[in-house]
Amino acid sequence: MIPPDAAHRFVDLLGLILMMMPAAGLMQTTLAQTPAGFEAAWRAVTQDHIDRLGAEGVIGAGLLFVHDGDVIGKAFHGYADAETQRRVDEATIYHWASITKTFTGIALMQLRDRGLLNLDDPIVDYLPELRAVHNPFGSMEALTLRHLMSHSAGFRAATWPWGGDEPWHPHEPKEWAQLVAMFPYTQLLFEPGSRFSYSNPGIIFLGRVIEQLTGDDYEVYIDKNILKPLGMHHSYFDGTPYHLLPYRSNNYSVVDGTVQANGLDFDTGITVSNGGLNASLTDMAKYLAFLVGAPGNEARYEGVLARSSLEEMWNPTYEVRRGDGITESQGLLFFIMEGEGLHVVGHTGSQKAFRLFFYIDPATHAGCLAAYNTVGITTTERPAKPDTDALMRAYRASLFDEVFPLFTPDP
Repeated sequence: MIPPDAAHRFVDLLGLILMMMPAAGLMQTTLAQTPAGFEAAWRAVTQDHIDRLGAEGVIGAGLLFVHDGDVIGKAFHGYADAETQRRVDEATIYHWASITKTFTGIALMQLRDRGLLNLDDPIVDYLPELRAVHNPFGSMEALTLRHLMSHSAGFRAATWPWGGDEPWHPHEPKEWAQLVAMFPYTQLLFEPGSRFSYSNPGIIFLGRVIEQLTGDDYEVYIDKNILKPLGMHHSYFDGTPYHLLPYRSNNYSVVDGTVQANGLDFDTGITVSNGGLNASLTDMAKYLAFLVGAPGNEARYEGVLARSSLEEMWNPTYEVRRGDGITESQGLLFFIMEGEGLHVVGHTGSQKAFRLFFYIDPATHAGCLAAYNTVGITTTERPAKPDTDALMRAYRASLFDEVFPLFTPDP
C-alpha cells in the first residue's frame, strides 16, 4: 500500500506517469493451428481496446487469448503498480473475485463424483444451522445444493449487507459464526428453484460444505485438488506469499478525478469460496486450457474432473437476460452466452477495483480472459471515469463478434 504521507505525492505524480506511459505491449504468437485472419482480428480489436483504456485512465490491464491450451494472443496495458512503475505482464497476479465460484463448483463436482454428495441433497443435511433461516415458501429441506449452484436458492445478493461504511470495518466477515448469528434474521426472497437471482451467500455455504466433507480448509482443498494438479503455482487465496509479492497487482479507484491506490492485499474472510482467488495471468491461461480440454492433456485433466462432469456444469438451468442478440443463462456456477454462431461459457469478477472475465468455446477449444485493476466511482460532483465495466463489455462483444467466429469451421 502507499503510505499515508506519500499519498499526495503519488496523486501528483500519477498524472505525469500516465502521460509518459509508453505504448502498451501488444504481442502475438502465431501457431500452426491458428485460423486465418486471427492475428489481424486480434490486433485490431485489442489495440482499439487498449487505446480506450489509455484514454479513460485505466492504470493496468492484461488480455490473453488461448487455443488448444496455447496462448496465441496477448496484450498488456500500463502498470500493475503505478508508484513503482512496475508494468503488467504475463506474470502479473490479479484478484479474480467471483471467478472463484467456478473453482468452488468444480470442487463440488469432484466430491459428487467420489460419491460424497448428491447435488439434490438438502443443504441442511450438511449445514443444519441453515434451518434457522426464515423460509416463507415452505421447509428448508427443499433447498438443495443444486439450487445454490444455479443461483436459484432464494438468498439475497449481498454477502454482508450490514456495515462496511467505516474504515475499521473488515472487508468481509471473518468467521462462520458471524454468519450463523444472522441466520435467524435472514429470509428467502423467493421459492427455491423458481427463478435465477445471483447470490453470493449461497456460494459461501457451498464452500462450508466442502470443508465439512473433506476436513480441509476451503483454500487447502482447492490448492491440493485443482491448483497444483493444473500447475497453477502462482495462485493462492487472500494474503500474498512473500515470494509472489513482486508480481501482485495493486488496484485503483478514481474518485472525483483523483486516483486512490487500494493496496496489494485484502482478506475475503469466510467469503473466500465466493471470491478469494488470486492468480497470475499465466496460471489462468492454464485454467482455460483445462476448461477447453487442450489436446494431449486428457489424462491429467480427467484426474481433476471428468470431462462429462465439467460439461454437465455448462447445461443452462435458468435464463438470466437477453439483449443484443445474445441469451445469457446460468449453469452450475458457470454462465452460458448463446447467440447466432456463438456458444461460450465463462464468468465475470468484480471486487475492490478489480474487473475481470473469461470465456471459452468448448467446441473449438478457444478462450479469452481479461483483467483490469481500475474503476471510476460516481459521485454527485462528477460521473465515474473510467467506466471499466462498460469498456469490458465492449471488448467482450468485439471478441464475440470478430474473434471467436474465426475458430468455427465453415459448414
